[in-house]
Amino acid sequence: MTDTTATANAALSGNVLFYGKPEPLSVEAHGALGVDPVEKPYGFVTKTNLVPLTVTEFAPAALSYPVIFVGDARMPVAVMALRGGENLFVSDAGEFRAEAYIPAYVRRYPFVFANDEVQKRLILCVDRDAPFIRDGGATPLFIDGKPSPYVEQAMEFCNNFELERQRTDAFVKLLTDLDLFDTREAVFTPRNPDGTSAAPQKIAEYFAVSEDKLKALPAEKLAELRDNGALGQIYAHLVSLLGWDRLIAMAFQKAAAAAQPAAGNA
Repeated sequence: MTDTTATANAALSGNVLFYGKPEPLSVEAHGALGVDPVEKPYGFVTKTNLVPLTVTEFAPAALSYPVIFVGDARMPVAVMALRGGENLFVSDAGEFRAEAYIPAYVRRYPFVFANDEVQKRLILCVDRDAPFIRDGGATPLFIDGKPSPYVEQAMEFCNNFELERQRTDAFVKLLTDLDLFDTREAVFTPRNPDGTSAAPQKIAEYFAVSEDKLKALPAEKLAELRDNGALGQIYAHLVSLLGWDRLIAMAFQKAAAAAQPAAGNA
């Protein structure tokens, strides 16, 4: 069950990446608020290098990013930079690179569902820290005391996202039950000034599907993964791992561009 209102003392929980001050959406608290045109639409992503994905996003995301699994929960994420605090796909102007896939987790902002632990339901929240939400904003959140079409659309999007999140949880559980995960490392081998290879450097450690374990599955289990669509998502994940080299190249390009003004002032 979902709702756009909640009691003031409701116990809320949930993932709040990007969200500075999520509040249960209500006409009493937010009836005068609206959304203004956004100057930096994705500026809130610029300091994040890992963004959660749902399983149905693996194929389009794989064209842009390595898709890996992290943490005890094996959460699937898109890798957008080699280190925390930066994003190689979002400009300082808050724009994604034209060719880059924008995850649904990003597109739903500033709305998010949270768990009401008291009433055991999901409630729609809005991030009051979002810079484009203000009193009298151009696109109202409520009209005549009812959610506006903008909010209704956000509710539908978040509902669909929640269904995809549940499907993703089931997918990860399936891979875990089949013991298909292995620990992997992303490694970069720099070059010495004389052109020889320097010592390899580990840039990331993560979970990925083991191709050897996948090949060792019984034929009937592989057929089951094929028929339920999981095998295609697994291969999209595996193909995406080729993107580590591109990330490394992008990081070097950014570092070189940043060094040019300094060199010019030397």
